[in-house]
Amino acid sequence: MSIEATLIAGVVSIIIWSAVSWELTKSSKEQNGKLITLLMSAGCLATMILMIQLFETITF
Repeated sequence: MSIEATLIAGVVSIIIWSAVSWELTKSSKEQNGKLITLLMSAGCLATMILMIQLFETITF
């Protein structure tokens, strides 16, 4: 993949994990469990995409 795609994936990953962190700092009464689950899943997917791109770069 191109450097631009990696940069975009990295920025998206940072934004998603920041949103997870922000949601988890709320009090337990204000936390939205479904939103946390959705953001964690999206964050894991974005991180896995970055890892695959990294491994492709290292092996070639």
